[in-house]
Order: sequence, then C-alpha cells, then structure tokens
Amino acid sequence: MDGKRQDYITWDEYFMGVAMLSSMRSKDPNTQVGACIVSEDNKILSMGYNGFPRGCSDDEFPWAREGAPLDNKYLYSTHSELNAILNYRGGSLEGAKLYVSLFPCNECAKAIIQAGIKTVVYDSDKYSSTPEVIASKRMLDAAGVRYYRYQHTRRSVCLEL
Repeated sequence: MDGKRQDYITWDEYFMGVAMLSSMRSKDPNTQVGACIVSEDNKILSMGYNGFPRGCSDDEFPWAREGAPLDNKYLYSTHSELNAILNYRGGSLEGAKLYVSLFPCNECAKAIIQAGIKTVVYDSDKYSSTPEVIASKRMLDAAGVRYYRYQHTRRSVCLEL
C-alpha cells in the first residue's frame, strides 16, 4: 500500500458516534439522548447524556412521561446538552461545536448560547413542531448559532464488550 487508508470516518461520524455511545448510558426507558462537545481543533471537551442529577437515585425518582408533574420525569431529569456543558471543567466553551442525538429544547438552547457554543450538529428532530423546539431555533438563529442535521453515511459500528 502506497498511501493512507481511504475509508476512515469523518469528524462528524466520529463525534456523532461518541454522542450516540453516550446516549447508551441513559437510564430513561423512553428517550436516550447523548451529547459531545468538541473544540475548534477537534478535541473532545465534554460529554453528557440525559438523566437525573448526581445524588438523585435512578431507582427512586420517576421515569414516567405521564401523570402529575411531581410523578413524572420532566421536573427531575437533566438533558444531555446541559449535562455536557455542566460536566466541562476546562474554562470557556467559546466557539465549540455540540454534537447531539436529538435537537435541543429551548432550555438547552439558552445554555448552549450562554456557553458560547457556535455550532450544533443534531441527528433527530422528531419534536420539530413543538413550541420548545420552535423557540429553540428562534433563539439559536437570533444568537448566530449555526445548526445542521447530521448526514448519515449508513456505516455500521459493532462493539463487542
């Protein structure tokens, strides 16, 4: 062989793969979301997945999607994007890129903007017609945060652990 290997994965494939792998840590029985924050020079800065805050037992807090507010997950769970931002211990995230498996909600958009993240690469946008995602896109647009959908290559990865 006279040259480098040609079938290596792209940066987008690599970092979305890390976000997807992170989502597999989520205990949520309905929606598993992962996020990976990357520097401008393609270094992983932080990762996160959706779940309950540190010290809040996955066995004691509710995972239900329905029911009274105090009896479902929404008041207790932290989204993957916010977890990734809060997990970062290195200083500023100014100019970083966020890879996430589900388009960010309005609350995560606020954190993304305030953290200085400039690009969001997302996989699914299944809640695109909800007020939370519409508001998210309005804020991201107003703040000049670029976002685009990850383009699947249909490459498969098999992990045997």
